[in-house]
Amino acid sequence: MRAEWLAQVREDVIDAELPICDPHHHLWDHRDNPYLLPQLLADTGSGHNVVSTVFVECSAMYRADGPEDLRPVGETEFVNGVAAMSASGTYGPIRACSGIVSFADLTLGADVGAVLDEHMRLSDRFRGIRHAAGWDASDDVRNSHTRPPPQLYLRDDFRAGFEELGRRGLSFDAWLYHTQIPELTDLAKTFPDVTIVFDHFGGPLGIGPYAGKADEIFAQWCIDAAELAKCDNVYAKLGGIVMPINGFTWHKRDTPATSDEIVAATGRYHRQAIELFGPQRCMFESNFPVDKASCSYPVLWNAFKKIAADFSADDTAALFHDAASTAYRL
Repeated sequence: MRAEWLAQVREDVIDAELPICDPHHHLWDHRDNPYLLPQLLADTGSGHNVVSTVFVECSAMYRADGPEDLRPVGETEFVNGVAAMSASGTYGPIRACSGIVSFADLTLGADVGAVLDEHMRLSDRFRGIRHAAGWDASDDVRNSHTRPPPQLYLRDDFRAGFEELGRRGLSFDAWLYHTQIPELTDLAKTFPDVTIVFDHFGGPLGIGPYAGKADEIFAQWCIDAAELAKCDNVYAKLGGIVMPINGFTWHKRDTPATSDEIVAATGRYHRQAIELFGPQRCMFESNFPVDKASCSYPVLWNAFKKIAADFSADDTAALFHDAASTAYRL
């Protein structure tokens, strides 16, 4: 992840004692870019007081054999082992991967229940699933890693599977693009008893046909997010917006982004989401190592603390720790 490049921007950590639950990161063993417990601990231990984390699926360590539908449970096995290592205290007080969000194909309908049950059997840290729906007609926008069809969240077979989450008290993380937010709102209204986590502001795109349209996209996002926020079962994750697809191009620069640059470019999304959903349903997230393409971990959390500088102590605690702990039942 270009450590020397990231090290060019160093900042004093703001409010270093504030407890943080980072509710969104990944783990993987990519050949040229491993992100496993040592790399995670290097980031979470870089100055901010990260006391716990939530892992979110990224197709890591699926089983190599056995029934195709059950292969994703290998990710839960893998992450639960990492969580057990962290829980031993050997690596300090942090409790990494206290919650695990894995994958199950909800288009299996009622049959997905067996997959969910196996995730639950393998780890008492398993909290729910993410089935990404990011789809766009443009060839310039890569669709989600789950290769979703258009309008996934509106499909009958998907919703039959979604119903199985509710029966088990499991949560759902939604990853989609900004054009698809009304589809998520329809899903949330249909299943008001299922906790839904709105990842990365709904993926406001800034590449391909969306390049140069930031103000127009934000204006429509405000309308769509306001409707989604009316659903009391939806929490909003505040982060995951400095990815290359968001169009800020920091990953192409000679130096990474500073916290002030992040606040200037993305602060309006954070502030509007907090106003719409309320601090008790909002949680700052790192989305590391994906967002590491643009900035370092200390810089990112400094940006979040600058955005939240004027909030009360209770609201600050919610944004940085309590909302995530509640949503994921940590």
